[in-house]
Amino acid sequence: MNTRKPILEKISPEFGSSMRVVKHGAYIGEKKPFWHFHPEIELVYVNKGKGKRHIGNHLSYFNNSQLLLLGSNLPHNGFTDRLTINGTETIVQFKPEFLGEQFFNIPEMEKINNLFERAKSGILFGIPTKQKLGKKIEKLSEKEGFKKILVLLEILHSLAKAEDYTILNADGYTFEAEPQDSAKIDTIFKHVNENFKEHISLDEIADKVSMTVPAFCRYFKKVTGKTFTKLVNEYRVVHATKLLTESQMSITDISFECGFNNFSHFNKLFKEFTGKSASKYRSEVKLMVQ
Repeated sequence: MNTRKPILEKISPEFGSSMRVVKHGAYIGEKKPFWHFHPEIELVYVNKGKGKRHIGNHLSYFNNSQLLLLGSNLPHNGFTDRLTINGTETIVQFKPEFLGEQFFNIPEMEKINNLFERAKSGILFGIPTKQKLGKKIEKLSEKEGFKKILVLLEILHSLAKAEDYTILNADGYTFEAEPQDSAKIDTIFKHVNENFKEHISLDEIADKVSMTVPAFCRYFKKVTGKTFTKLVNEYRVVHATKLLTESQMSITDISFECGFNNFSHFNKLFKEFTGKSASKYRSEVKLMVQ
């Protein structure tokens, strides 16, 4: 059995604490997101921000706010492209055993333990839970010592009872990689993120990581569970959802802006990815508060 756990980011709790709580104020693209994972469970609350979610095999775009719980070693990118005025991003990171190896195995912690299991695939919570817990999560950075532990447990208990959630990698997700693979994966995703509007040939991307095309294709499929072409198309569709949400561009112009040179191909892939046409997506998003 393969028990290797690649770690791309080293998390260091604050001095005298068993968890790490970071609250960012308003900023615009100061820190570039990178593909990483860590053994710590991660709770993310973004208030008044927008950006991409790239969690495991899941790709989507959010506009305004989001509340996420990510399990141990679930690969993800940074989430916020931009925080708006008065916007904040609060990140809480802690190891599953931060209160002891058996703490969450006791009967009273069963619901939270089940929450951690679901979080291994990534959980996105809905509006009611965001409204209920958002301020509490933000204020966690102000708490100290014993009180901080109690408040986090209260938050986790509420999340465990919440019913308004979506599993982001519902079809199952496994990520097998060696620690030294992290640089390759980060290089690939960075290149796609910066160039998905243009044609990216397999020769070009394979050369970026010093591999032959056949070796790259086998490697990429094994590590991510999808083809490179599918990944690029997903990036394009996610960007299209952003433009449909925020711009007044025509759908035809959006398709070309996102790197598609065939409008019917764009329509087909957009429906496959989102479950609805681009026009329906745009009409629905105007009625929806995210």
